[in-house]
Amino acid sequence: MSASFLSDAVNRVQPSATIAVTTMAAQLKREGHDVIGLGAGEPDFDTPDHIKAAAIEALNDGKTKYTPADGIPELKEAICAKFKRDNGLEYTPAQVNVSPGGKAVLFNAFVATLNPGDEVIIPAPYWVSYPEMVRLCGASPVIVACGPNAGFKLSAEALEAAITPNTKWLILNSPSNPTGAAYTREDLAALGAVLERHPHVWVLTDDMYEHILYDGLEYHTIAAVTPALYERTLTMNGVSKAYAMTGWRIGYAAGPAPLITAMRKVMSQSTSNPCSISQWASVAALNGTHDWLPERNAAFKARRDLVVAGLNAAEGLNCLTPEGAFYVYPDCAGVIGRTSPTGRVLETDQDFAQDLLEVEKVAVVHGAAFGLSPAFRVSYATSTEALTEAVTRIQRYCAALK
Repeated sequence: MSASFLSDAVNRVQPSATIAVTTMAAQLKREGHDVIGLGAGEPDFDTPDHIKAAAIEALNDGKTKYTPADGIPELKEAICAKFKRDNGLEYTPAQVNVSPGGKAVLFNAFVATLNPGDEVIIPAPYWVSYPEMVRLCGASPVIVACGPNAGFKLSAEALEAAITPNTKWLILNSPSNPTGAAYTREDLAALGAVLERHPHVWVLTDDMYEHILYDGLEYHTIAAVTPALYERTLTMNGVSKAYAMTGWRIGYAAGPAPLITAMRKVMSQSTSNPCSISQWASVAALNGTHDWLPERNAAFKARRDLVVAGLNAAEGLNCLTPEGAFYVYPDCAGVIGRTSPTGRVLETDQDFAQDLLEVEKVAVVHGAAFGLSPAFRVSYATSTEALTEAVTRIQRYCAALK
């Protein structure tokens, strides 16, 4: 196939680096290597039993047919109840979209709103799919570096400087993938004050890790903190992370009804409805008990503390302690320029990640994929035993660099 056969849109984007690392680690495991994969953003816990039981019940009841394109009424009502209960936000079912995963929510919103020449402000480090989706739609990502000195968070001053007449969206993600940084009420209020002065800018807030917070931090979302932004905010969430339902593929969002209608139009000519069984399972997830969450978050926090301490004990690495999610984003500037026992000179964080995988069989994702180098992302959504061994291997690898 010649390159000219492919569309300009697909030629503008790069494949997902996180999926690539996970695939590579899985392949090495199949070949018999003792690989520890720290690349996947996927809880190792199982989906809670009452959610699985709801799916089985839906199967037995024959709920296996097409549903409305953007979600069954029962799930939309559960989502409205969730937003009111957890976030103090009032929505009607007509303001709710249900898509086949959080990625699909974002993609549907961008397809429905972006044109060539539009700009989307994306704080970096960012989730790898944000800028690629924007490019796929013909618009331009405007990357704003938010390094460790800023706590990996966008400041009001940096937001103000990035806004132009062409800005259409600002993407916020809290707690963040890949850093785990979480915005406080004060942080969001400062950003909201800037956005109030620029009524042409909409906000897409990715709240997928809302329920995974540590150290008593209280969760806030921008439409609740700055009510003036309610009519131009799409608040996105899903069941993948907190409920350990990554494979069920249900994401959802709430926002202005005209936007939701446009997103439904996109779905009607692309995916149509999300899986019917997954939708009924998600009703049970949102409406059911959440008494299992504290125990899982306590396990995540213990893993976080283990990984942060272990990485900070590695020569040349520096790792901040995140407020939420299940990632850390250590700075690896201290190893750049050194030489591996393999003879490879580590010129970039991608060199570091590749060599670490080859030498110690630990899979991480290089920071360039997230827009801020030199660094790498570690997912600690795996067993304590695996994490203990992984940080031991990373320490050994760093100590062997010359």
